[in-house]
Amino acid sequence: MDALHPRLLVSRFTECFLFYDAVLPGLIGASGSASGPYAHWDVDGQGVLVLFDRGAMAAVARTAGLPANTPPAQDSSMFVCRVTDVDTALALCLEHGASLVAGSCDRPEWGPNLRTAHVRDPEGHLIELQSY
Repeated sequence: MDALHPRLLVSRFTECFLFYDAVLPGLIGASGSASGPYAHWDVDGQGVLVLFDRGAMAAVARTAGLPANTPPAQDSSMFVCRVTDVDTALALCLEHGASLVAGSCDRPEWGPNLRTAHVRDPEGHLIELQSY
């Protein structure tokens, strides 16, 4: 049985699929595939991330008439990847189109030996790269 995993609703499905398909194998060893408006990545048979087309979900949820984007606001979710080396993971994400939010730094106030970096995927979802 798959553990709980995030499902990101995206408007730029192809661009987001290409980004995650390029970085997730190197970040967490995930393998993925896409079919129609849906893509998923697994590690050892367990789901770790799903992308789903925002318009397809809006049709199901009957929200297609509502705006797809909200005015700028604080993030309400974040995809966290535990990686072996934050600096290497950050370089991989940036190489494949992520935008930098916060560079690599040690965060002893968050936990012993914790190091993080933060980026945004092509659609703007916040991603935390962490090692500890």
